[in-house]
Amino acid sequence: MVNKAEGLGNSNSSIIFYIKNRPPLNIYQNLNIVKPLMPGEISHICQETGNHWRKIFNVYAKLIFELSPHEFSTWQKLRDELLLQKHSEHCLLFSEPNLLTNFTSTNSRKKLHIVLGKGYAEHLNLCSDSIWLSHDFAINHKLGLIICPYFDYRQLSNIKITQLAGLIQQHAPPLV
Repeated sequence: MVNKAEGLGNSNSSIIFYIKNRPPLNIYQNLNIVKPLMPGEISHICQETGNHWRKIFNVYAKLIFELSPHEFSTWQKLRDELLLQKHSEHCLLFSEPNLLTNFTSTNSRKKLHIVLGKGYAEHLNLCSDSIWLSHDFAINHKLGLIICPYFDYRQLSNIKITQLAGLIQQHAPPLV
């Protein structure tokens, strides 16, 4: 049985991030598709849900900015004007990873799957088959999978964002 993708952003992205929780708002709790965000929606989520989701979006934007720093002058502009929107190359799924295939059905681009948090990766039984590069990062080449710290300032500091960006650059096409 293949689970249906549920989350935010562009479902055709070549890099898919997986998070165990959802923003605690009805629209996202009941989401059963991949929904591109509208301009201003990240700000709305942060205002309604508080610091936790602000941190997630900020860390995500810092990572994407590090992967494509010339497109925007700041990571804040990237977050507000592109992150997880329809025309972006970003996807954050709440559904569990479908690692059976590493290719999309609409094209032959390879997918890179990134699971946020060792605890979530353990819950998904992905840790034992992965090679641990450090206490924080693991990789499974066969599955096209990276396990990284959760998107939080304490767990994924700026130094670790740089390390994750390096891993992504080694294993996936550039984010645009």
